[in-house]
Amino acid sequence: MYNPFQILTDAFQTEFRVNLSLVSPDGGIMLTLTNEQGVVARRMISAAQRNDPVRLKRVIESVRLGIAIESGNKVGELLTSMTGGHVAPVRTGRVNAAQIARI
Repeated sequence: MYNPFQILTDAFQTEFRVNLSLVSPDGGIMLTLTNEQGVVARRMISAAQRNDPVRLKRVIESVRLGIAIESGNKVGELLTSMTGGHVAPVRTGRVNAAQIARI
């Protein structure tokens, strides 16, 4: 059975204290992660994100990436694991005004 609250707790409980609280009438929840120094991360998760396994996985990855960036640790490793080792090619060349106008 799909339990997003348990998935969120399991994703972070080895490193942080996990607090989940309902904050909006539509079912949105607030994820708060803390450690001995205080709040490490806080993230609003919509009901749509919470109820979709793919979107919930992205939320978890996003929170992990934010924590890694803030702490300066393992960002490269985390990005590699999130992308499966695949990096999008960098486009080179110039952009002219006509291309910008179409955007």
